[in-house]
Amino acid sequence: MSQAYRLIGAELSPYSVKVRSYCRYKGIAFDWLSRATHQDLFDKHAKLPLIPLIVSPDGESMQDSTPMMEWLEARHPEPSIHPGEPTSRFVSFLLEEFGDEWGNKWMFHYRWARQVDQESAAGRIASAMMPKADENQVNAMRTAIMDRMKNRLWFVGSSPLTAQQIEDSYQEVLGILNDHLAGRRFLFGDRPSFGDLGLWGQIYNAYTDPTAGEILRTGFAHVKDWVLRLLNTGPEDAQGEFEPWSVLAPTLTPLLRGPVAGQFLPWARANAEAIASAAEEFSVTLRGKEWRQKPLKYHARSYKHLCHRYALVDEDTRALMRQTGCSTYLET
Repeated sequence: MSQAYRLIGAELSPYSVKVRSYCRYKGIAFDWLSRATHQDLFDKHAKLPLIPLIVSPDGESMQDSTPMMEWLEARHPEPSIHPGEPTSRFVSFLLEEFGDEWGNKWMFHYRWARQVDQESAAGRIASAMMPKADENQVNAMRTAIMDRMKNRLWFVGSSPLTAQQIEDSYQEVLGILNDHLAGRRFLFGDRPSFGDLGLWGQIYNAYTDPTAGEILRTGFAHVKDWVLRLLNTGPEDAQGEFEPWSVLAPTLTPLLRGPVAGQFLPWARANAEAIASAAEEFSVTLRGKEWRQKPLKYHARSYKHLCHRYALVDEDTRALMRQTGCSTYLET
């Protein structure tokens, strides 16, 4: 029996590359597989028609990138992806969730809101899906993908009402991260964390697209270096140390106080309340601006899990969450 995991994913899937970089960092042996060429394996193990999917050497399987990394972490605990200090540890969990659920809005919006980005992404997806197809077949698939995806912007809440909020948030977060990463290899010090990977998967994918990538490359050099660093991280990066929260706080707290407490968490709570009340749409004011979209069940579940995690934190972490305004949305 092969001792390698089989990871079915795609380069243009932020959740797939997130797990891939995790495995690379941990030194976990894996084969990176395309669903297009391993459909039988996917059909055998997948409960949902979504990537990534990972299959262990002993035949166990998992979908959903965050539980997948937690499952792998239990199997391969060293080197740990979690800061040891309680406050940093919870902030890392919070930023992983922020990246997965709010950062996905940046990536998806920029990828499918403009024709130049639609054509770029759809062409790459079509080529990956049809590796043996001729040019006419690939072009037909590209058109079909574009038509489908540009009509799914609602899924991340992107609309004429919210588009500017999403683009402003992307650039604001890049600015905060650029300051924080000046002279620092990763978000929590000299080794990768859970929080790095959640944010990185979305930002790396945005980096590969024309519009969002140009913004990142031309204005945020430290973030660009971090993106490329995490693309090819490995076990050697485990030699570094996590920094204490007191050192991280001056440049990482603005991320908590601004986009996390001002946009992501109130949005997450409003979405969860809409799901609980079976509403077809919800509206919430984020930093003085209206946000309106259809609610999404998965985000409500992951938000509930984050709140349960917060219920177990120590008093120093609670003090930070109160100071930044996050506690209002984490206390249930």
